[in-house]
Amino acid sequence: MEKVRSSGHDLQVGATEQLKAQAHIWNQIFNFINSMSLKCAIQLGIPDAIHSHGKPMTLSQLISALPIHQNKKLDSHLIYRLMRILVNSSFFSLQEVVGETDQLEDGYVLTNSSKLLVRDNPFSLTPILLTVLDPIMTKPWHSISTWLQSDDPTPFATTHGMEFWDYTVRDPRFGNVFNEAMASDARLVVSVLFDKRISVFEGLESLVDLAGGTGTVGKAIADAFPHVECTVFDLPHVIADLQGSTNLKFVGGDMFDEIPPADAIFMKWILHDWSDEDCVKLLKRCKVAITCKGNKNGKVILVDMVIVEKQNNKDIGHDHDHQLYETQILFDMLMMVSFPGRERKETEWAKLFSDAGFSTYKITPILGVRSLIEVFP
Repeated sequence: MEKVRSSGHDLQVGATEQLKAQAHIWNQIFNFINSMSLKCAIQLGIPDAIHSHGKPMTLSQLISALPIHQNKKLDSHLIYRLMRILVNSSFFSLQEVVGETDQLEDGYVLTNSSKLLVRDNPFSLTPILLTVLDPIMTKPWHSISTWLQSDDPTPFATTHGMEFWDYTVRDPRFGNVFNEAMASDARLVVSVLFDKRISVFEGLESLVDLAGGTGTVGKAIADAFPHVECTVFDLPHVIADLQGSTNLKFVGGDMFDEIPPADAIFMKWILHDWSDEDCVKLLKRCKVAITCKGNKNGKVILVDMVIVEKQNNKDIGHDHDHQLYETQILFDMLMMVSFPGRERKETEWAKLFSDAGFSTYKITPILGVRSLIEVFP
């Protein structure tokens, strides 16, 4: 009798390896639990409660401080289980403290990560967290496979019937949430730029903060450099009712049609939203804006990601580098789902600059997962 070989013979692995593979899959399946647990902690104000307490906070003290139903307060295991997973994710840590019964208890303290989630922190990431984990943003992730089988521009459009920017106009609540998220990120970026690379703005007499939202970057530059005429340029509904100052003005318009002339055009996290074709079109507009008055020293200043990706990830060395790389490719997936853009490698950036007619560029990786990119005509 002829022996029939199973078609699945190459899928068989040892029991130990199989269990490890199972755990790996489970962890990926349940990864959303980490982010949703963190969102819950933000909505309950847990980082703020611990910060206000001023010292390690016991479980009972934390429960008493939280705005939860009285019956939930009586079941201490609920908040304990929430905090356990957040401690495991390194958002909080434990420190022994003398409790109400004069016995040593675990007290919760903030970590560097949760300090960035305290609402009073001027660099708080809470607005970004609440934006990315808003149902408006999370629902399209269920439509990726449907989108790949359609002619829709993005999964966001597949889900909501319109592109992201159109939706922010239709839904003012979400539009305001998004604008606050960008403003909170801008505060951190400007702080780092001023601390590490303030020379990037020196020598300028005028600057346009392109798609600058509510003007966080423009205001900071105008205040730091009173001699620089700063213009925040964005869609009319975004800058409506915003007040300028002596060297700061808000101008409404469509950046794909025309950009006000200036020595420098600043764009923070703008080009990654757009396709290569739109980026080239926008960069060409920028080149016209910085050279139209015969200025030979103009430049475009970008804050965006430059993905470091070599064969077999040989350039991704220690754990910190790998974590930054993972953050970058996670952002790239976010771009794919919500926008027609993407995060780019240096070779891809170089092609955009060349196609738009620029002669050279300089990349300075001083912003964590993002870089400062200066582009010269």
